[in-house]
Amino acid sequence: MKRSALSYLISWKNKKDRKPLVIKGARQVGKTWLMKEFGKKNFTNFHYFDFEREKDKWTPVFESDIDPETILRNFSLISNRVIDIDNDLLIFDEIQNIPKALTSLKYFYDEMPKLAICAAGSLLGIILSDESYPVGKVEYFNLRPLNFREFLTNYGNELLFEEFTKSLKNKTVSEPVHLQLMETLREYLITGGMPEVVNYYIHNKGKDPALFNLIRKKQSDLIVSFQADFSKHAGKINSLHISTVYQNIATQLAENVDDSTKRFRFKDSIKGKKSYSTLSGPIEWLVNAELIIKIHICNRAELPLKAFCKDNMFKLYYNDIGLLGAMLELPPAAIILDNYGMNKGYFMENFVAAELLNSTDSKLYSWSERNSEIEFLMNIGKYIVPVEVKSGTRTKAKSLQQYILKYNPEKAIILCGKTFSDSDKTKLEIPLFYAGELTDALRS
Repeated sequence: MKRSALSYLISWKNKKDRKPLVIKGARQVGKTWLMKEFGKKNFTNFHYFDFEREKDKWTPVFESDIDPETILRNFSLISNRVIDIDNDLLIFDEIQNIPKALTSLKYFYDEMPKLAICAAGSLLGIILSDESYPVGKVEYFNLRPLNFREFLTNYGNELLFEEFTKSLKNKTVSEPVHLQLMETLREYLITGGMPEVVNYYIHNKGKDPALFNLIRKKQSDLIVSFQADFSKHAGKINSLHISTVYQNIATQLAENVDDSTKRFRFKDSIKGKKSYSTLSGPIEWLVNAELIIKIHICNRAELPLKAFCKDNMFKLYYNDIGLLGAMLELPPAAIILDNYGMNKGYFMENFVAAELLNSTDSKLYSWSERNSEIEFLMNIGKYIVPVEVKSGTRTKAKSLQQYILKYNPEKAIILCGKTFSDSDKTKLEIPLFYAGELTDALRS
């Protein structure tokens, strides 16, 4: 499988002042595979240590002394493998399970900078750790599910991917290419970007008429595994509440009948709990576990956007569009036929939210003022760029027009089922399959 994150890891390897790298992300997004693949292709050897499955085996290594030389000597002794500081990669997987291993990264950076160390872990586990945190001594990289570009890269149609990149550069898509990319996008809306699901689909498409149903089964199994994960933290926050909120997000999204999804409602999410203060725990747990996306709603579109948001006003989406479809039990055939309800806006919004999050370093926001709403605001350089999402080819957007009249933005984007159009100097219509490429699409 091809992952764009590999190029990031290669650039990290070549840095002069390289810090230990911690890859964080939700369960099952491919962190372990990425580190092993990186080690296999870019180092003489890599040494993999799993701190979840073999916690009891490796915990004693960090208990007595976290001096880097002592740690390496003990690892070599127990694994019966010599670790070459100059040429090998050291991998600590599920590092949150041995908090002192996280602390040790500080000393590896200070005392053994030549050694390349790559670790992976849950942000939630790291946050809950009582151990000393290596502030400023590590570099972070966030791995998320495959976005549409990555899906297309692995799809097996090189000509289509070439047209995808060429059309983006030229800002024009021919009708045959547009139709093919929209069809491929609908496949992605079913599979989503979880690596196990994508890999299974890519290697079996065209072979089994029941393939999409098998995909749904794999996604349902993933959801069950996530919910089993909730119980591990039941002592901190009731796992039943976490699971209930996780499922309720799908229900609330599907209930939207207007053009834009509404703020998350606390009332009736969990029986007897009606306020943000009583639900903030489960919500923040899911945000920190990176299973959901939280987007605050601004009541003014001015910098800094954060200043115009309230803590209890936000939208919630899933980190993966395929999981949303599985949660709602949407038939894959209905998505392929583009016939899964009167209002499909919420579904495309979730897709766009995940794509934007995957492609930008800045936080995403939404905008609501009086009776006008814009799905997303992006902070690109010194500009705020409004992004309106339309699931079909109708691009009339009253709220966007109100936004333009009030804030006079340099550019405004409408993501839709049509091809490129910039007939309006301010408004730029961009095909939905380029949702993750907006920074490039805005370049003149």
